[in-house]
Amino acid sequence: MKVLLLNQCFHPDHVATAQHLTDLALELVKRGHQVTVVASSRGYDDPSIRYPVRETWRGIDIRRIWTPGLGKKAKWRRLIDFAMFWGNAKRILFFLPRQDVTVCLTSPPLISTLGTVVAKLKGGAVVPWVMDLNPDEAVAAGWLKAGGIVERTLSFIQNWSFRRASRIIALDRFMAERLKAKGVREEVIHVDAPWSHDQAIRYDAAARDAFRAEHGLTEKFVVMYSGNHSPCHPLDTVLATADEMKSDERLHFLFVGGGSEFKKVQAFAKEKALNNITCLPYQPMEKLSGSLSAADLHLVVMGDPFVGIVHPCKIYNILTLGIPFLFIGPEQSHGADLARRLNDTMHGRVAHNGERDAIVKQIREAMALGPRPVNEAAQALGAEFSHAVLCPRLAQIIEQAAARA
Repeated sequence: MKVLLLNQCFHPDHVATAQHLTDLALELVKRGHQVTVVASSRGYDDPSIRYPVRETWRGIDIRRIWTPGLGKKAKWRRLIDFAMFWGNAKRILFFLPRQDVTVCLTSPPLISTLGTVVAKLKGGAVVPWVMDLNPDEAVAAGWLKAGGIVERTLSFIQNWSFRRASRIIALDRFMAERLKAKGVREEVIHVDAPWSHDQAIRYDAAARDAFRAEHGLTEKFVVMYSGNHSPCHPLDTVLATADEMKSDERLHFLFVGGGSEFKKVQAFAKEKALNNITCLPYQPMEKLSGSLSAADLHLVVMGDPFVGIVHPCKIYNILTLGIPFLFIGPEQSHGADLARRLNDTMHGRVAHNGERDAIVKQIREAMALGPRPVNEAAQALGAEFSHAVLCPRLAQIIEQAAARA
């Protein structure tokens, strides 16, 4: 079977969608399929990083697209990069041989539409893997006016491709409901979360101690936000909490990752002269166990308008490690669902966006308990979202879609 994977990011980029798509590609190759990937030649978070335009890696044919790499400092920069990706992807896709199935992620926005057009011309199934939902995200973030001509046009284009998909992968029940509201038939939707990186990440006490020592955190109670810093995961209340608790020398906030809001965190810490905030870039996979194990309390944040639009995938690694977490977001959301399933308020805590006093209270309670032993119940819940469970299941869904087509 010939499988085309279409997304802005792929190996060796370290952002979440690149890691998950790489895992899927390797699983498909292992199952004997011929896999082609079309992705960007620039790093997602750092466009100055360049990757080879064409290479074969572990049996995967990778074809990378040139974009100007203008970055994320302004919306017009993003739009130009997206447009160039679209235009150059179209050129590559039309010259590729027919694919049995095309798996389209959602970066850049509406890329599944291009995959659908090419599949309609050449044949084959299309399976959108909805990592985030646009233009819904742009509306929720205030970048597009709901009901305006641009939003209605983009929604029409996106819905056209979704309704022609052989299967659509939604990440949680809230996203599935949004897709059904767009006219996608329920039987087409398959709901599965992105898996944890449990094949590479584990709780590592020695690496925890080494990481904490390296960054001057040995005697600290570390509250960590690790991953994409995005408007979808608003950190304003967390930053206000760090400012309020700055006099407690035992407490330290560690922000690890990148994204459009990462510099906002750095600027806030500098403006307020906060010595209780440290910002670090994305950590390579080989250091991720030590980095994530270094936390005493992990933060998972979901903006209220973004439920069913984006997904808190970082929570699965946290569950796998068995480290306590505080979910900050709406009661009706996937993160809150998982905290309720865990049914342990000392391990899976919940607070709401904007409620600084409640977040301060939760952190003080966690500090009073001190570093907790690894929670086996959390690890058992995390095992439901393991690579070994979810990655082969997604590969099977893709094979079934191709067979029906």
